[in-house]
Amino acid sequence: MSDNFSQVIHSNFWHEQPEPGNPFAAQVSRCSGYDVYGDLLGKASYIEYLYLMLRRERPTRAQAAALEVLAIALANPGPRDPSVHAASAAGVTGNPAASALMAALAAGAGSSGGAREVLLAMQLWQQCGTLLPAWRTALEGPAPASRPLFWPQRDAAPGFDQHGGPCALPVRQSLDALAAILPDSGLSWLAAEREQLEAAAGLPLALSGVAAAAFCALGFTPAQGEMLTLLMRLPGAAAHALEQADIGFRQFPFFELDLQNDPARHTAKECA
Repeated sequence: MSDNFSQVIHSNFWHEQPEPGNPFAAQVSRCSGYDVYGDLLGKASYIEYLYLMLRRERPTRAQAAALEVLAIALANPGPRDPSVHAASAAGVTGNPAASALMAALAAGAGSSGGAREVLLAMQLWQQCGTLLPAWRTALEGPAPASRPLFWPQRDAAPGFDQHGGPCALPVRQSLDALAAILPDSGLSWLAAEREQLEAAAGLPLALSGVAAAAFCALGFTPAQGEMLTLLMRLPGAAAHALEQADIGFRQFPFFELDLQNDPARHTAKECA
C-alpha cells in the first residue's frame, strides 16, 4: 500500500503493491514471492496455496496429495461430533451463518477430540519420534501436568480415543491412505506399530492421532496443525448447519439421555 502502510504492517510471506491512485486496493499481491492473481490463480490448487501460505514454500506432489487426503478425512466429523452438533444447533435456531461456524470452532477447539488434542499429539511426536520405547514410556506413564489455560488437564494420551473399543475403520483407512502417499514418513511407522502403541495407551488410535502424525510428516508446527484442524473441520459443520436450518427444529437430532436413576420412572411405578 502506501509507504506509511508498509512501515506499519510487517509480514514475512505477504507483500502488496497498491493500485495507482487507491492505496486501499492491492494491484499485486505476492505470497512467498508468487503473484497470487498472476502466477497462482488457475494454476495452483487450494491445498497447494494453503501449504504455501503456512510453510512459505511450494509442496511436492506427494505433500499436496497427502494434505488433500487429510483435508477430506477431517472435513466432516459427523453429527456425533460436538463441533458439528453445536453448528447444527445454531443453524436450526435461525442464527446467522457466522454464529454456526463460531459455535463449531468453540466446541471443536478442546483437548478431548478437538484441535488442541492434535497440538498435544504433535508435541508427543516431537518428543518421541519413531522410537517405540520412548512412546511406551510416554503412553504407559501418567499424563504430564500442564497449566490448564483454557482446557482442563487431559488424563489420557492425546491422539487416542478415550471411548475405547477397537480402532475405528475410518481411522485405519485414513492412516493407510496417508502412509501410501508418504511411505518414508512417520505415518508408515505408525501404521506398522499402531497395535503396539494402542496396547501401551490402553486405547485405540483416534483420527486426531493420525492428523497429528500427518501434520508432522508434512513439516507443520504444532501451532499450525492446531490451526489447520480448526479450519479443515468447518466444511462439515457448515453443511450440517445449513441442512438443519432447512429441516427445522422438530427433527433436530437431540442426543438421547438414558438416566439410570430417573425419578419419573420411580414415580410412575409408585402410581401404578
